[in-house]
Amino acid sequence: MSEVNVVWHEHTVSHQERVALKQQQPVVLWFTGLSGSGKSTIANAVERLLLDKGKHSYLLDGDNVRHGLNKDLGFSDTDRVENIRRIGEVAKLFVDSGSIVLTAFISPFRADRSQVRNLLAEGQFIEVFIDTSLETCESRDPKGLYKKARAGEIKHFTGIDSDYEAPMAPDIHVKTDAMTVEQCAIKVLEYLDVKGYLR
Repeated sequence: MSEVNVVWHEHTVSHQERVALKQQQPVVLWFTGLSGSGKSTIANAVERLLLDKGKHSYLLDGDNVRHGLNKDLGFSDTDRVENIRRIGEVAKLFVDSGSIVLTAFISPFRADRSQVRNLLAEGQFIEVFIDTSLETCESRDPKGLYKKARAGEIKHFTGIDSDYEAPMAPDIHVKTDAMTVEQCAIKVLEYLDVKGYLR
């Protein structure tokens, strides 16, 4: 189908009405960091805290999305870019629904994260840098991926033979080596509260 013949369909229920119903400011919490840094674990903890406060959220996890929406993509730089582009578009739809969407993806390239930020309105994208040293991530290695990457069994593995471009100025900077999962989650929630997203 040609893009010329694709027309945006306007909803009878507005974004503002959805926001008012949910009584929160929709936003994308974009968790980025190395494999094994704790992105999914901390994002899960944040979502639990949001649910306890009666907030509407959804967590998009990297592995889970690759089982369905992005199962046709590999881990080359080109496929990683497309992976993040698709997730950005899905996250934008969640924001339009009035939800707080949490995404846990390595998303190694700054340009890709900036592209997602630019998809959204001002204040609708919060970059959360889960800052964990490569040594700590390797020592955790929950899926055995670092071991395989070091043995040459996995190619294009971030931090080993593929670059990770850490955020230059993340909205939230979480150093997991010095904090518990609960402390990390509370830090994220406190940011949301102070900035007015939960009101």
